[in-house]
Amino acid sequence: MTEEAYGGVYVHLPFCPYICPYCDFAKWPLRRSDARRYLDALHREIAGSVPRPAENVFLGGGTPNAYDADAIVDLLARLQERFPQVDAQREVTIEVNPDAVRPGDMEAYARAGINRLSIGVQSFRESESRALGRRHSNADVERCIREARAAGIRSLSVDLIFALPGQSEASWIESLDAAIASGVDHCSTYGLTIESGTPFERLYARAPERFADEDLEARLYELAMDRLGAAGFEHYEISNFARPGHESRHNANYWRNGSYLGLGVGAASYIAGERCTATRSLTAYMEAIERDEPVPRDCERLEGLARLGEAMMLALRTAQGVDASAFNQRYGIDPFVTYASTIAGFIEVGLLERSDERLRLTRRGRLLANTVCGAFVTLE
Repeated sequence: MTEEAYGGVYVHLPFCPYICPYCDFAKWPLRRSDARRYLDALHREIAGSVPRPAENVFLGGGTPNAYDADAIVDLLARLQERFPQVDAQREVTIEVNPDAVRPGDMEAYARAGINRLSIGVQSFRESESRALGRRHSNADVERCIREARAAGIRSLSVDLIFALPGQSEASWIESLDAAIASGVDHCSTYGLTIESGTPFERLYARAPERFADEDLEARLYELAMDRLGAAGFEHYEISNFARPGHESRHNANYWRNGSYLGLGVGAASYIAGERCTATRSLTAYMEAIERDEPVPRDCERLEGLARLGEAMMLALRTAQGVDASAFNQRYGIDPFVTYASTIAGFIEVGLLERSDERLRLTRRGRLLANTVCGAFVTLE
């Protein structure tokens, strides 16, 4: 990657045909007039952005394929013009809901340069999927994968959520085994988080017993590690498993603390040490662009231990962990010296392990990753 290139460009497409009760992303119910107006604003934001090469592009949401394939193809052409690819290895990902895939979409995506699909499955047990507000069937997922393969899209990923209300070890195994049998190359597994302001928060307040406790959630996560590992998936990041060669390059850039540009409502950027997040107000976003004004953003520059702690946290999420020599070269400190007591404490209780100049989470440490990683972020 050249010094001037973005590690990634993220584009947020926030409209959904329906709203899932667990989701707190910046999203809105699909209204054609709003969707057209938003896309016009997004085009103008792209045109006004600093042109640089980009290693990877990610279209996220929302439900990006709520837009038809022609709109996606046009969007990608504009992105390619403004942010040309660095090399032939560029990864271009689109998130899709399987029930929103139209005939011919995959062929159009492939021709436009999309080579990675992230499919929002969440559960292969349809009763669980319905409880999550999803409307697709397993047949929709199978069709989506089949058409993507036929179109030549290289890398396919599915998202799964565990610790759902009423979920058992048996039903989670059912989802894991179905993901493996589907032939996908990548699987992201996320423990359910009860987000503020969502219908699931209200459900949890009324009936917390319907949700998994910490012990069950840990067992489900271990089942994912064991089941996917036995099937040839490498556990390369806390929530992510991939067959060799199919790790998400776009997300890996985040964990390396690389630069990225976020475009669209609620999108985050990290450039030259400054992190900025665009307004989550759809109206404010569109009106600012229509008035030729800057998009409102909240920005912060991490300095000192706050910057170092975040870098430690991100690196520890990965299977590679923290390379002390590389960390010292980039940030000018030896993590084994700066964080000596914290590291020693976690090694003593079996949550971290050191091998020469590398520091990693243990298997047990992965179960408590938020605690371990958070300790480095909060140090002052």
